[in-house]
Amino acid sequence: MSLYQDVIIAGFGGQGVMLIGNLLAYAAMDAGRNVTYMPVYGPEMRGGTANCTVVISEDEIGSPLIRRPKSLIIMNRPSLDKFQPMVQDGGVVVINSSLIDEGLADKNRVRPIFVPANDIADKIGNLRMANMVALGAYVQATGVLPVEVVQKSLDKVIAKHYAHLIPKNADALAAGAEHAARQMETV
Repeated sequence: MSLYQDVIIAGFGGQGVMLIGNLLAYAAMDAGRNVTYMPVYGPEMRGGTANCTVVISEDEIGSPLIRRPKSLIIMNRPSLDKFQPMVQDGGVVVINSSLIDEGLADKNRVRPIFVPANDIADKIGNLRMANMVALGAYVQATGVLPVEVVQKSLDKVIAKHYAHLIPKNADALAAGAEHAARQMETV
């Protein structure tokens, strides 16, 4: 069976949702996969909700649209409320438990991965890297790509004048992956 994974990534504008969607797409391309990336820009901008979809496959992709996603990365409560009902039964839902109560996850229907992304990012030294922590957890939980492949693609989405932040972003990806791995061991 060939690899196929899709994800909706959602959160408040300004949480870096589009950045990690773009990073995931570049990393998958670097790994030789077929990819679609579709950002959804609402009228809200910073502070409103934002989402994007990424489809990764070894085969050709018929459409970038996802009606029933296999997985989600959810950074805030409004996004959980909107997208959790859509995810396929048994799908992986990475939830930023720094901002979302774990009791809101539909544990009977989906595989939630609770990641205190804001808290982990704060310990690394930059709260704005919560998105990278969540992406690292997603990559680990789904096995869609090795985290190292994603880390190597950081230079494609981080502007050259912010290149000094690439090592910390790589650390955030690794920290998210490690957190997810520990959580998956206890399930």
